[in-house]
Amino acid sequence: MTPSLSPLDFRLVNDWQRDFPLVSRPYAELAYRLGISEAEVISRLQQLAEGGTVSRIGAVFRPHTLGWSTLAAVSVAPARIESVAKSISAYPEVNHNYEREHDFNLWFVATAPTRERVEEVLGEIGDLAGGPVLDLPMQEDFHIDLGFDLTGASRPHLEPTRRPHETGIPILEAADYTLAAALEGGLTLTPRPYAALAARLGWREDAVLARLARLSDCGVIRRFGVVVRHRELGYHANAMVVWDVPDAEITTVGHALAAQAAVTLCYQRPRRLPHWPYNLFSMLHGQDRSAVLEELARLRSELGLEHIVCQPLFSHRRFKQCGARYSALAKVA
Repeated sequence: MTPSLSPLDFRLVNDWQRDFPLVSRPYAELAYRLGISEAEVISRLQQLAEGGTVSRIGAVFRPHTLGWSTLAAVSVAPARIESVAKSISAYPEVNHNYEREHDFNLWFVATAPTRERVEEVLGEIGDLAGGPVLDLPMQEDFHIDLGFDLTGASRPHLEPTRRPHETGIPILEAADYTLAAALEGGLTLTPRPYAALAARLGWREDAVLARLARLSDCGVIRRFGVVVRHRELGYHANAMVVWDVPDAEITTVGHALAAQAAVTLCYQRPRRLPHWPYNLFSMLHGQDRSAVLEELARLRSELGLEHIVCQPLFSHRRFKQCGARYSALAKVA
């Protein structure tokens, strides 16, 4: 158990990172399962949000279903990194922005209504940084984002998530984009948060619940629930481990890493030669740097990956972390 959390708070942030109740009074449902009052659930979640442990309660959307998104990186001289990072974070299209230990030292995620707008943003950031931009959109997702399990429990084998045009993601309606935009900041901590969301949209509460259920069922929403911040939970070290996997082995290695409880994300992304030879990305979190490196060594040994070149890119500073912004997508739709 995470030392900073009481047993009740631990359950709130761990057990409802997915499958958050789609009912009129969701916090009352959590209260019933925990054996406490609805008011106490709301109060505890409010305290966790104010303390930074909980980022929001809401939806994590599948990449490339609502517009286009990509992971990108630039190389910036140390003397300029804070000013460049500030400029990058100012883009509403950027929702994550980290300094990592590598020549490409600023890593960010950009999401926009179209691929063309993402490319515009990357072009502007490249001019600002004064060098090449790595544009690394997801190709396959070997570990679907089911949250950050604080128990360290193993998880079942998962099939990779392929790009939407390969899997028949349904055509989205304008109302889906409108709902995604309204959910950017998460649900309110009030007894009937879906009714509050509906009131903002001018909809009925049952229409909000039905549309959220539909988007979850068809895979546009990958999970709906509590979104946590790892550092505030005591996981002060995180490394994006990048691997140069032979193309013939990518599926096997991706599945093997995704099945490990220590791996929180596992994606295939394109190489960008000559600057970037790596094609598989995995995230490892630990209470300190040595714990992450020990876990990486264990994975390489137990999974037989010693022959594959890899590099852990430790996070040094977090300049921005929030959910993707879908307001522009709603306007376009």
